[in-house]
Amino acid sequence: MCGGSNIFPRLSPEQKEKANILRNVAMSTDQEAQEDELLALASIYDEKEFRRAESAKEGEIHLCLELPPNFTLLVKGHTSTEHRLSFLCPLVLSFRFPANYPSASAPLFVLSSNWLTRVQITALCRRLDELWEENQGNVILFTWMQFLKEETLDFLGIQSPLEIQSIESESGLKQAADVSGEKCKVQDLDPRAVQEVDARTDILSQLLDFDEAQNQKVFDGTVFCCSICFLDKLGSESLLFKECQHVYCKSCMKEYFQIQIRDGKVQCLTCPDPKCVSMATPSQVKLLVSKDEFARYDRLLLQSSLDLMKDVVYCPRISCSMAVMVEPDSNMGICPACKYPFCTLCKRTYHGLNNCIPTDDDLRMQDEDNSASEEWNKIEERHAIQRVLDSLCTDWVKVNCKQCPCCGTNIEKNMGCNKMTCSVCHGYFCWICLTALCKKDPYSHYKDPDSPCYNQ
Repeated sequence: MCGGSNIFPRLSPEQKEKANILRNVAMSTDQEAQEDELLALASIYDEKEFRRAESAKEGEIHLCLELPPNFTLLVKGHTSTEHRLSFLCPLVLSFRFPANYPSASAPLFVLSSNWLTRVQITALCRRLDELWEENQGNVILFTWMQFLKEETLDFLGIQSPLEIQSIESESGLKQAADVSGEKCKVQDLDPRAVQEVDARTDILSQLLDFDEAQNQKVFDGTVFCCSICFLDKLGSESLLFKECQHVYCKSCMKEYFQIQIRDGKVQCLTCPDPKCVSMATPSQVKLLVSKDEFARYDRLLLQSSLDLMKDVVYCPRISCSMAVMVEPDSNMGICPACKYPFCTLCKRTYHGLNNCIPTDDDLRMQDEDNSASEEWNKIEERHAIQRVLDSLCTDWVKVNCKQCPCCGTNIEKNMGCNKMTCSVCHGYFCWICLTALCKKDPYSHYKDPDSPCYNQ
């Protein structure tokens, strides 16, 4: 019987040397290709999108999908809610190069997402495998990245609105279908497909927070022309009124806010456009003014809000002055801070159903008046005249004024159209039917054929 050495003769020393040279060349070519690919990707994408390990041929890629205009998110649960999105949380592709990549083996990878199901991520993993088979022997990361970034939505058949279940579970995954239309069992899920979400995770908050952060990033890098100083400023140096989308530079808005706060007009921190009623948020005001100015703004804003509430009075103790809620048809108030019970009419200690007790000043004035009857008669005469004037004023107000439906302030109409603006709460209302009007489009009340004030 012939020995193995006769069938497969040993390589000569010269042949072994050539084989080693070929092997080293192949390894050197793979290493160079890997290094070149990593350097190229690092030059194309910033550190937030592409991160490579310092000492190994591995890294992590964050891919934000390109969404069509007016893309919405529909969250289903006990109640369904819909939100408009410009950005979705990125897909994360973690990779590691084997020694013989790209000549023989594909990169090892894990694909994760917090808004796709594992069924959908599994379909993407299989598509990445197919792309490698089609391009075997060539570097593949850029091809994978372009596919995930530009074709994921079409590949998975995702359209607006994107439906997100409020609770994801394995049983829900069993009922999901993959892109080929066949049922996918849980045991068929790719181990490289990772869904970074659990029952305790508020996925809606994550998606909305990421979308807001990305929109702010885009805004900060965009140039806007301020309509006040007419200078071009970056969004990072500007303030956006979200309701009307008008943009002004922070320098102009800071001065505008400071003047209004100094004058006590905290209800007037609106968009400077005369046709706009968009209010600045407290966080926007706090961003631009000093701590003392914001404290004054916050105090006056609370004060003005409480002043509009008819069931709120203030504790008469000077050291307290806490706002107190009063029950309807009651003249008793109990301060929640110092527990002081008081009469809301005379602001003294609560005296039940008894008449309010005159104060020392009242008694002193009465004694002085009694000792000077002539002066008292003059006072009485003045009081009588004042009562007549008050009666005439009351009658005049009833005839010429109407109460604002928002705060109850008497408003006189002396000119202009039937769209009224309250001088106290700045609300809009109709002079004819006293209906509170929408701030965005108050004149829609007169354009609606079903309105009693149509064309008036």
